[in-house]
Amino acid sequence: MEVKRARGTKDLLPEEAIKYRFVIDNLRKVFENFGFDEAETPAIETWRLLTAKCGDEVMKQIFKIEGGELGLRFDLTMGLARVVASNPTLPKPYKRYCISKAWRHEEPQSGRLREFWQADADIVGVPSMEADAEVLAVAVDALKSLGLEKINVRINNRKILEALLQISGISSSRFLEACRIIDKLDKIGLEGVRLELKTKGFNDACEKILSLISIKGRFDRVEDEALRAIEGVDIGLEGFKEVAMIYDLAKDYGYAEKIILDYSLARGLDYYTGPIFEIEVEGISGKLGSVAGGGRYDKLIELLGGPPTPATGISLGVDRLVEVLKVEGKLPSIKTKTKVFVAAVNDEVRREALKLALRLRQHGISAEVDLMSRKLDRQLKYADAKGVPYSVIVGKRELESGLFKLRDMIKREESLLSFEELLRVLRGA
Repeated sequence: MEVKRARGTKDLLPEEAIKYRFVIDNLRKVFENFGFDEAETPAIETWRLLTAKCGDEVMKQIFKIEGGELGLRFDLTMGLARVVASNPTLPKPYKRYCISKAWRHEEPQSGRLREFWQADADIVGVPSMEADAEVLAVAVDALKSLGLEKINVRINNRKILEALLQISGISSSRFLEACRIIDKLDKIGLEGVRLELKTKGFNDACEKILSLISIKGRFDRVEDEALRAIEGVDIGLEGFKEVAMIYDLAKDYGYAEKIILDYSLARGLDYYTGPIFEIEVEGISGKLGSVAGGGRYDKLIELLGGPPTPATGISLGVDRLVEVLKVEGKLPSIKTKTKVFVAAVNDEVRREALKLALRLRQHGISAEVDLMSRKLDRQLKYADAKGVPYSVIVGKRELESGLFKLRDMIKREESLLSFEELLRVLRGA
């Protein structure tokens, strides 16, 4: 019987897992550097929670568990909102990060899996744009730590979109429906959005809204044009003021020149209430999509039974980051984390080889020893195939001299070293 991997999932064999761990460890370090603390929530949540404010499109993608009362989480935000709603005495601001998996039942394609890794950073309890500016700053720094500095931070505001749709003649009752269609712009293109708007009955407003959402550019260059487009609409001006505040704060954080005001940015989830943002890597994200996205969700915690609580956050797509970093050549090329393989010349010295491996581990050196009683050449072939950079050969002569034969598996060079010299070489490698 042939058993295949489920579509939209991937196996992480050691070499690939090392690449993922490299990305995750870098993200974790930056999150903690900004004062975020790690917290985890269950992969399984109630259907009632998952569908509370996700939107029709996402609801169709949720993996429902047999019985219908539970489902797999589609993001990491809903679990956070539930936790905060259930624990209103958490010290504010509550700065949490979570790096874990989520699931969506959608058609797999490049940069889009059914099971995927996300890395979220959220700030709960801060109504001002200082929180939004900081979650963007932590994302920009996280990408910088991975060597990705040529990025664009696209930003908009749901309040601005509300104003644009109002100007176009679309009623507030159909706001979320129109937003979901506009959000598909990157996936189906301008003509696809035009066709869907008309199919859904937005005929009269179609060309007006497409014209308005075409406003896009570096914030300082399109500011006047963007303001004129929402002139006289209070909700839009309020949203623009919030975006302008983020831009001003971004100057202090050092990423203001990366901000692009984009009136077409909508974000598909229904729980967003204010600023929304996505981050793209120049020259690459067009093929894979954005590598990070998020926004403000001030009503979600209250909707789930908590007190009125402002919140904002951003999510980085780990799988997409790995793919981008592969293209950029910025990932570790090693196959294993094992630093040295301890090979025994024959059965007489196998226990001595084991003792040496234990001794190396006690000094913080990752070491592997043969477990299959193989001959020396087979042991070295195994170490080479696995990608272990060094081997130590243990024989009777080495034991008598107190020196260890270290073989560099890459350079194919050997040297006799004392244990202290051996430690220095392996630690410096």
